[in-house]
Amino acid sequence: MKIIVFGAGAWGTALAVAAASRHAVTLWARDGAQARALAAERENRRYLPGVALPAPLLIRSDPDVAALAAGNDLAIVATPMAGLRALLERLRAHPGPVAWLCKGFEAPVGGADGLLGHEIRAQVAPLLKGGVLSGPSFALEVARGQPTALVAASEDLAVREALVAAFHHGNLRIYANDDLVGVEVGGAVKNVLAIATGLCDGLDLGSNARAALITRGLAEMTRLGVALGARAETFMGLSGLGDLVLTATGDLSRNRRIGLMLARGQSLSQAVASLGHVAEGVYCARTVVGRARHLGLDMPISQAVVALLDGRLKPAEALAELMGRDPAAEAA
Repeated sequence: MKIIVFGAGAWGTALAVAAASRHAVTLWARDGAQARALAAERENRRYLPGVALPAPLLIRSDPDVAALAAGNDLAIVATPMAGLRALLERLRAHPGPVAWLCKGFEAPVGGADGLLGHEIRAQVAPLLKGGVLSGPSFALEVARGQPTALVAASEDLAVREALVAAFHHGNLRIYANDDLVGVEVGGAVKNVLAIATGLCDGLDLGSNARAALITRGLAEMTRLGVALGARAETFMGLSGLGDLVLTATGDLSRNRRIGLMLARGQSLSQAVASLGHVAEGVYCARTVVGRARHLGLDMPISQAVVALLDGRLKPAEALAELMGRDPAAEAA
């Protein structure tokens, strides 16, 4: 099988490394200098230091994305959410399966809502056979070959089968799911909730508080997903509960680290700058809340995160606002 991965960040590199032992894999870097460094050093020193790139893994930076994709059985878009639209536009005529890895909502333009990946695809490449590969996964652990389970989601059976054939091997398990909406909502909202749990841990509120945030956060995630057309049971799986638990508790979680740093008194700009990587929850939190508001949904944890990111609430005030809410039934 021939696979091309567009995007040489941590996650794109990790999946390219994982697949290169069984398939012919090309890793594409947008920046020519980065591509030359990857080829010469056989290591992605910025995003995955210490992980050797397999000798068969090809590195390219050709500007003609469509031409590069044409010779492959599967194309993977491994850019941040901000880069997905441009890549899908360039791949819109590709006849084979295309899957993206990014988790989040696109930043809104004008008065429009920010969109999920499948909604962007519907706008710019409606004929594309598309899907998403998602689930609880830190790139470094995947690159090291540590056990990981992911979800290949698409309405198109061919896309699901291609993703399973490409990546299901050894310590990497791929489960198929046709609920693309649910998988994408889970991947987006968990990043926002991880900022809240990082705040909780940074304020030393204890394990009880963290468990409450994760559980009530899962309820918010499910509420939004079902309203957008997802199945409720999807959120009890890998791309919902699984990814939420990992991102909310794992030390490698960028979004959790944002919450930790805000709790310790850093400004948002300082916290983001210190990461050196994209924390998608920072960029999509307002869209999560905005789309929930348009649907008439209450998402108090996500709303508190937005108020914190906007500087309207301090960490202790965000906590007080959540704890001061009126009593409610658990299922509400």
